[in-house]
Amino acid sequence: MSNKKVLFVLLDEYADWEAASLAAALNEEPEGQGQQFDVKTVSLTKDPIKSIGGFTVLPDYGLDDVPEEFAGLILIGGNSWRKEESKQVMELVDKALEKQVVLGAICDATVFLGINGLLNNIPHTSNYLEDLKQTASGSYSNEAGYLQQQAVRSGNIITANGSAFLEFGKRVLEALNAAPQEEIDEWYGFFKKGHHEYMKTKQ
Repeated sequence: MSNKKVLFVLLDEYADWEAASLAAALNEEPEGQGQQFDVKTVSLTKDPIKSIGGFTVLPDYGLDDVPEEFAGLILIGGNSWRKEESKQVMELVDKALEKQVVLGAICDATVFLGINGLLNNIPHTSNYLEDLKQTASGSYSNEAGYLQQQAVRSGNIITANGSAFLEFGKRVLEALNAAPQEEIDEWYGFFKKGHHEYMKTKQ
């Protein structure tokens, strides 16, 4: 059986630091289980895109040839989610919701969800509440559901601010049941605390 695909949506000027650690963790093999997931990149087309950090990526898929079956859809933040052309991604988001797979959005991709009315019935977070309210305008009506937290999981939907790539990654890994909880906690603790501080906890 082939590994389950997790699709990372990367638009032009995407925030590379928000994608890398989670993608690497998903591509790893949990101890004794073999590789479970296969990370694939998606953009509007298969044309090369460049990250904020200057990394050029050739997407695996454009929106017109995304596979029907996937286990997760991860919207990586960046500078293109408020552009008109980003609306094309909603067809893929709707497919993820219909299939009830894991849907993650970090940084400005959370604003994209807000603009499209997907944060109105769930606990969530974003970069700044006031910016979310102003940008999503009449499409957003759930200020009471906004949590001042690094990352928030509501069922299969995970939202996070742009500094929370580790918290976001942890909750996505948990939602996907990507590894035993102990391994996920170790992954998070190692990178959050740093090598030397984390090793003190293992003594």
